[in-house]
Amino acid sequence: MGHIRSIAIKAVSAILTLALIPVTVWAAPKEIVLHNFNDNGKDALAPYAGLIIDTAGNLYGATPYGGTYNVGTVFELSPQTGGNWTEKVLHSFGGRNDGASLYATPVLDAAGNLYGPTYYGGSGCNTYGCGTVYELTPQANGKWTERVLHDFNSNNGDGFWPFGGLIFDPAGNLYGTTVQGGAHRCIGGCGTVFELSKAGEKWTEEIVHDFHENGTGGLYPSDALIIDSAGNLYGAAGGGKGGGVVFELVPTTGGGWTEHVLHSFSQYGKTGDGPGHIIFDAAGNIYGTTRGGGTYGAGTVFELTPAVGGGWTEKVLHNFGNGNDGVHAYGGVIFDATGNLYGTTYNGGNSTACTNGCGVVYELVHGVDGSWSEKILHDFGSGHDGALPYSGLTIDGEGHLYGTTSSGGVYHEGTVFEIVP
Repeated sequence: MGHIRSIAIKAVSAILTLALIPVTVWAAPKEIVLHNFNDNGKDALAPYAGLIIDTAGNLYGATPYGGTYNVGTVFELSPQTGGNWTEKVLHSFGGRNDGASLYATPVLDAAGNLYGPTYYGGSGCNTYGCGTVYELTPQANGKWTERVLHDFNSNNGDGFWPFGGLIFDPAGNLYGTTVQGGAHRCIGGCGTVFELSKAGEKWTEEIVHDFHENGTGGLYPSDALIIDSAGNLYGAAGGGKGGGVVFELVPTTGGGWTEHVLHSFSQYGKTGDGPGHIIFDAAGNIYGTTRGGGTYGAGTVFELTPAVGGGWTEKVLHNFGNGNDGVHAYGGVIFDATGNLYGTTYNGGNSTACTNGCGVVYELVHGVDGSWSEKILHDFGSGHDGALPYSGLTIDGEGHLYGTTSSGGVYHEGTVFEIVP
């Protein structure tokens, strides 16, 4: 599986070379490294996925490498008395048996079971597999049992290579995306949106939407979806005007779904290029990040607002890349209780320890006049604090932020960190 790791590193490490100019940075809150991943043959390694937190304050995440077979894990971090955290690998994936290479943040159901996709592995596709959807169930003895809910197969019009995470609807159905596959013949297929529904102990997959090779409605979706109260699905994909799209899928009477493109980004456009994970606010506006484009070509944070009479209006809230700002926001944003936004960038910042910077944690503060101002909360790459955070953040009830870095730390295999306000 070493070839898998080399392919994946090349795929996610593509970066832009930028000239960074010193600027004033706000005083930062405190960063604490909760866990240093260790290449000791057992630990999880190099997380690109984010974290999810349960009601007891335990953190869960996934990794594309590490574990018994070095093809990926799901892990738990539990807080201990005195401020320490204990890591436990809940499951080591085995490749063809049950999946490999986990890039998506797991999701929890009400019973405490974990669900997510694996990018590779399973019985379909080529040597590396088409990917799977897994379920992890906690047992009374403290161990977890894994079950494969779906094994993707490129030979029957199914999607394959699910990179983004899963979401639940109120009925307990799971929805996700695949980067490739489906009925339409792009190179490898244009990608899909799929649903997994449960009847008894059996899960059945249905393709909700096949992306088309003309690209106007999007191509190659690689991020999780969101769902509104009416059951409509929203997500981001490539294609459109070359810079990607934000789309909506509306269920139709009698079955089926209709796609609407809410916004199409231009390649290298001033409003962003390459939208990623999106979220709603309480009013139904959509917020997200782009990997590139914007004023400095380093990505943006954007808002989409439904317009009176139909359509959506896009507004750029922040352009990355001005001075020692962050560069390339892959992980999306989250809100705090007061309406401020938080996220990470994979590159940028002051550090020279990484090419183009080791990344930052940022906050966007919403002003009373409607403007947004950025604060850099942490600049990675100084010592063993971690480097290259690919995913977004999660937040607890006290406003503490948690995330992962794909590199850096004591063993250079990534970290789990906390930002204390």
